[in-house]
Amino acid sequence: MAAVARIPRRRGGVCGLLLVLLGAWGGLAPFVGPYFHFAYTPDKAWAYTTGRLYLSVIPGGVALLAGVAVLLTRSRALGTIAGLLGALAGAWFVIGAGFVTTVLSRPSITPGTPVPHSGYGMASTQWSYLEQMGFFTGVGILIIVVAAIVMGRFSLLTASDAVDAQDVDFDNYPVTSPSEATLAEPVATFTPGPRPFPGEEPTQTQDAVPPFGTGTFPATSASPFPPAEPPGPTFPRSSTR
Repeated sequence: MAAVARIPRRRGGVCGLLLVLLGAWGGLAPFVGPYFHFAYTPDKAWAYTTGRLYLSVIPGGVALLAGVAVLLTRSRALGTIAGLLGALAGAWFVIGAGFVTTVLSRPSITPGTPVPHSGYGMASTQWSYLEQMGFFTGVGILIIVVAAIVMGRFSLLTASDAVDAQDVDFDNYPVTSPSEATLAEPVATFTPGPRPFPGEEPTQTQDAVPPFGTGTFPATSASPFPPAEPPGPTFPRSSTR
């Protein structure tokens, strides 16, 4: 059943790619957002703060690595663990800021505040809400949903997986290049013929028959035929009257 624990790599392709993209965005958005007037304070590109490190970079990196693992692995166990880590990273995007401030009592670790901006037909409050969703809450929810799909797909056992488990594992099957291939020499085999039945053994005369084309017969001490008797005397027939 070891092969049943392995699945086709394509099963986690789309979800793994989504985790990579969402993780990369969650980790880099606070640093590149100011270029588009879409940012949290400090409103400066590539500005480093502890809040951006613990609340954006670390969970984004975890989600990204989970997506890479989902893309590359064929193991059900590893894929499920990667999906669980991705779900935890998404949950941290959602509750991380409040958890650090309230539970850990570390007010210095803060993501900042949304930078108000009016434009594109939206008021400042609407734009700030969009920044909150685009940087933390919305990204976290999307990562949780994709990670849940990953765990569901990796725990799914289909009929094709059960059939493939009975086949040869071609990933570990040795492949020989044409240059290394050699022609096997034929092996001569000898199959003994049936032994003669009692009474059908070859006689001395049959063994003494010379090979074909020699024209000579070996001398034998005894002939298999009895000698002819010499003719006896003949007497005249007498007739009686």
